[in-house]
Amino acid sequence: MLDNLTRRLSGIFAGLRSKGRLNEADVTEMLREVRVALLEADVNFKVAKDLIARIKEQAVGEAVFGSLTADQTIIKIVRDEVTLLLGGESQPRFNWSPSPPTVVLLCGLQGSGKTTTAAKLARWLLKEGKKPLLVACDVQRPAAVKQLEVLGEQIGVPVHSKLDGTRPPTIASEGVAKAKHLFLDTVIVDTAGRLQVDEALMQELREISRLVSPSETLLVLDSTTGQEAVNVAETFHASVPLTGAIFTKLDGDTRGGAVLSVRAATGVPVRFIGVGEQTDALEAFVPDRMAQRILGFGDILGIIEKAELAIDQGEAKQLESRMKSGNLDFNDMLSQFKTMRKMGPMKNILKMVPGLSAALPEDALDRIDEKRIDRIEAIILSMTPKERSNPDIINGSRRKRIAAGSGTSVEDLNNLIRQLYEMRKQMKQLSKMQARFGKGRRR
Repeated sequence: MLDNLTRRLSGIFAGLRSKGRLNEADVTEMLREVRVALLEADVNFKVAKDLIARIKEQAVGEAVFGSLTADQTIIKIVRDEVTLLLGGESQPRFNWSPSPPTVVLLCGLQGSGKTTTAAKLARWLLKEGKKPLLVACDVQRPAAVKQLEVLGEQIGVPVHSKLDGTRPPTIASEGVAKAKHLFLDTVIVDTAGRLQVDEALMQELREISRLVSPSETLLVLDSTTGQEAVNVAETFHASVPLTGAIFTKLDGDTRGGAVLSVRAATGVPVRFIGVGEQTDALEAFVPDRMAQRILGFGDILGIIEKAELAIDQGEAKQLESRMKSGNLDFNDMLSQFKTMRKMGPMKNILKMVPGLSAALPEDALDRIDEKRIDRIEAIILSMTPKERSNPDIINGSRRKRIAAGSGTSVEDLNNLIRQLYEMRKQMKQLSKMQARFGKGRRR
């Protein structure tokens, strides 16, 4: 997500820090490089031009030039302006209707990921303690209706759908009535898209909006479309009042500059971003935190939030006790892998660590092998419960059986056992150091 832009900006800021005192020529050169980086990331030309002008207006002054902290001042100005560009103060997480159900209307072009996003949003609402209903109004594509039904079943959310010739506005209206009857508090309407914006699409969308009176009308945009996303947003916003945008496919190889452009060009705030194909890969968009990630400052709060959602407090206390005693076993290792998976792909987590993306080689994060965890899990799951709890009993014949059962080699198993023993050794040493330190303080 915006990796190239982050890397470029981090390099520019590093160059500023190495200069010490700055003069006007240094700032002008820095702004030129920032402008080029923004344009290469597919940020709208006018948006990039206006952003650079605002930064320059604030940066030119006696308080900056000649100051020992000039680089920090410039970086703060850039951070504040990018935050403002992305939406400034955080938007309300959701516009709830005073009388349930709250209706969410999703719109966008075909191929933008609306149907998958509908399921992702439903799962996000479940985590918020809501009871959503999905409504399939994309009758132009029966496969989309079936896809929504399958996704709804996977996440445990009911789906209202019809393929008997009923018009989408009627299906949407019936869906809202059904939600009221079932005492469900949120309705997500997945509408039809086209390969390009046309009047038939807009007329159907306007009719659905008129019948269901949505509290949220969210435009789903494919981040790989670049600056065209701004044109799409402007067209939809002119037809139905949008309350926000959701960008999809930000986990892929995309320059992602449209995320920086849409709000400034259309006034439509970004509300969510899709960062993967799974139904849990949807994140609420927080402007200041996104600005920090783009500028290479990381997102520690985001990591903490993911960890809090993933970690079971009871299991964590048990693990802490076992780590202190140095009695780790393969059950503990398996539990840790389960927690890591709940947090999301390791590559995405590492990108949130401040400065890491800029410090590592360009393709280092892409070389992270998530399948290695799959292989380790396969090895552990091929063990008997007794072997997982007591690795010391895993002799030669057991090792051959476990390797064959997991489709790996005995060497892979030996390496894993050595890693476990090394972890035990380190935990015991750490525990002894903490005990000595504690005794010293009590004296």
